Amino acid sequence: MAKKAKKQTTRGRKQDRARVAGGQKHEVSYEARKTGRSAAAVKKTVKKVGNSRRQVELKLGTAKKRAR
Repeated sequence: MAKKAKKQTTRGRKQDRARVAGGQKHEVSYEARKTGRSAAAVKKTVKKVGNSRRQVELKLGTAKKRAR
């Protein structure tokens, strides 16, 4: 009897979308296009504030602050 396959969750995808991989050219160029900044500026910001997409966008001045 074959084993039943586990149901895949979207948790990993959601966590991945919340990060910017500063070493991956396609992610840096996407964020650069999205924010209207250069790829070098995005890389520098990722190094400074970390890889959280929200923090990077806040630092680059393109994200809205969340009301609490």
